[in-house]
Amino acid sequence: MIYKNVEIDNFAYELPPVVISSEDIEQRLAPVYRKLRLPEGRLELMSGIRERRFWHEGTPPSTGAYLAGKKALTRAAVPAEAIGCLINCSVSRDFLEPATACVVHEQLGLRSDCLIFDISNACLGVLSGMIVLANMIENGQIEAGLLVAGENCRSLVESTITNLLEDESITRQSIKAYFASLTIGSGAVAVVMNRSGLCARRGHLLKYEKTLAATEFNHLCRGNADKGMSDNSLTLMNTDSEALLHSGVDTALRTWTEFSAESGLTAMDFDCICTHQVGNAHRKLLFERLSLDPDKNFSSLELMGNVGSVSCPLTVAMAEESGRLKAGGVLAMLGIGSGINCTMLGVEW
Repeated sequence: MIYKNVEIDNFAYELPPVVISSEDIEQRLAPVYRKLRLPEGRLELMSGIRERRFWHEGTPPSTGAYLAGKKALTRAAVPAEAIGCLINCSVSRDFLEPATACVVHEQLGLRSDCLIFDISNACLGVLSGMIVLANMIENGQIEAGLLVAGENCRSLVESTITNLLEDESITRQSIKAYFASLTIGSGAVAVVMNRSGLCARRGHLLKYEKTLAATEFNHLCRGNADKGMSDNSLTLMNTDSEALLHSGVDTALRTWTEFSAESGLTAMDFDCICTHQVGNAHRKLLFERLSLDPDKNFSSLELMGNVGSVSCPLTVAMAEESGRLKAGGVLAMLGIGSGINCTMLGVEW
């Protein structure tokens, strides 16, 4: 898909206050490490993640989404009354019903005829939301829209630690399915998008999009059944990390090939590349298979971990904040989510 009339006004983010290091997690898992004779430092060594962040206990996902959304609207050239659609894109939700977007809409005080709903697409939620808003703007359905996502993954990490400590049958082989859950972090992000020419200040042009699915691999990463916020059972995720790595990168290569053919852009045309932040092994293989220059990569992995749907857009926001994104440059946003789904976006800064 090639867009002609879609701008990104800004990315904004909110960081949770509690910092948890990989060393902290390993200290809690010391009995398991001793039993399985695992070396200390394994978690950071294998993932590249030094620390991640959590919200205080009891913080609903909508809180982070609201804080990021408020920050984005404050920075935007787009007036809040122009927002015609609000989409919450996180994996984490306050409850099964109503949509978490309803809570954020009320807190932000947006207009009553604003279209409101949630999108759930694992780690691709925000990128999927960007496509939905872009299509609505390109087709003249709305003038501007707001995406928010607040991931609160503390319960997943805590449940995984509890399960590993209590599972007397745990082995070096069976623990692998839970490793990815220990790399997860929390955070919030928001994106304001609008029709080109709506504001005096020019935004970043969203120009290109390509999405492919490889749903034959939907079994490689699955969480347990969604039972709502009131359920006290463990929140667990089972991941075949090795198979997911290779199947995901294979899907990314197919997507990149079609993305490049349709946009006319090659790896050389991009000034900065922001990916979904999974781990060092994923990043290395992805850049090798797609023949991307690792010097163009911007990473938030070391300090944030895998923040689900927040991960890729948060990395973009941090890249801009650091000065890596310059006017006139071209940004690649590369997302891979369990399912498997892959989305790639090209943005003229």
